[in-house]
Amino acid sequence: MSRTTRATQALEKASVVFTLHSYDYDPDAPRIGLQAAEALGEDQQKRWDALEAEDRDLEKNIAEETVRAERKSVPVTLEALGTVTPIARVAIKARVDTTITAVHFTDGALVHEGDPLFTLDDRAIRAQIAQIEGQLARDKAQLEGAERDVRRFTDLVAKGATPIVNLDNAKTQTDVFKAAIQADQGNLENQHVQLSYTNITAPITGRISAAAVKVGNFVRQADASPMATINQMAPVYVSFTVPQKNLPEIRDAIAAKTASVRVTVPGTQKQADGQVTMIENAVDSTTGMAMIRATMPNTDELLWPGTLVNAQMIMREEPGVVVPSTAVQVSQTGTFVFTVENGQARIHQVKVDRQFADISVLADGLAGGETVVTDGQLLLANGTRVEPRTPAATTASSDDRP
Repeated sequence: MSRTTRATQALEKASVVFTLHSYDYDPDAPRIGLQAAEALGEDQQKRWDALEAEDRDLEKNIAEETVRAERKSVPVTLEALGTVTPIARVAIKARVDTTITAVHFTDGALVHEGDPLFTLDDRAIRAQIAQIEGQLARDKAQLEGAERDVRRFTDLVAKGATPIVNLDNAKTQTDVFKAAIQADQGNLENQHVQLSYTNITAPITGRISAAAVKVGNFVRQADASPMATINQMAPVYVSFTVPQKNLPEIRDAIAAKTASVRVTVPGTQKQADGQVTMIENAVDSTTGMAMIRATMPNTDELLWPGTLVNAQMIMREEPGVVVPSTAVQVSQTGTFVFTVENGQARIHQVKVDRQFADISVLADGLAGGETVVTDGQLLLANGTRVEPRTPAATTASSDDRP
């Protein structure tokens, strides 16, 4: 039923109302009824005119943004929430009990392997080194004296001028002093090692934390808290879990060397790409999930250790009919799209197989090549005349593949 027909029926009802009022016994009723009929007729006429104007507008073509659905290869992906973890994390601790005399880094700075971090008070160790060096010199001198005695007693024993026991005692003294010299050298080397502990350098390249201690603090080997920590920033790991049902196709993708990971940090559009390097050797029996680990180059330090990220694992590419996700509408009967055929809108029921970026891959409903509406679907119905308008920047054929 058209809107014009409905307006006609409304005007006929108004006439019936006027007829009923005309049988009133009030002598002024004919005049009042005539005035009411005139007012009601004017109001209905305005409504009629408005409905006719709407009908004329509906007959006009509605300009809608459209794109052409096409068939192309689209990645098959698996999405999960992941965590960034450093490959190496080093806790800096003191190995001697002494006082800090200098801190050589800025909190949170990027340090390189071998960069000086802390300098500790080494005066006590240097004093011990000097003492051991003196003992070593004394033992060497005593060894030289013992060796002279051995040479002298050897000559005297050969001439029969002294008993052989004196020669044996001289040899024993020589061995004693040699052992003392060896002990001195060991102690001296140990003190040099202790001295090296007073100059603490970065064992790896990475970002260092805030210094937990400053100049003047006394540090001990038994301290539980580290003086600072260093996290390796490049490369890093991104770990995430996947359902065990996806493990077979993930393993196939890794074997075919087609598995890669794209990571997006929440709050930014920046992305980082990496490779899957490990599948945990067992599935968590309590959750039915398996842990996947990807290695990310992270040369720009986009991924910060401890950050929760959106991980998208790309396993392979498969062909399919793709349309912008904005073209797919949802109703009580399922998902559908509006296509434009011969200048008119037509509803096509579709089945969405998966989504990638801002496009939807259809499993059924379109064959490719159809013109689909991407915006303004609320103005359309089946058969509405449409004037296609191609968006300037958004098309279904844009390259969305990684």
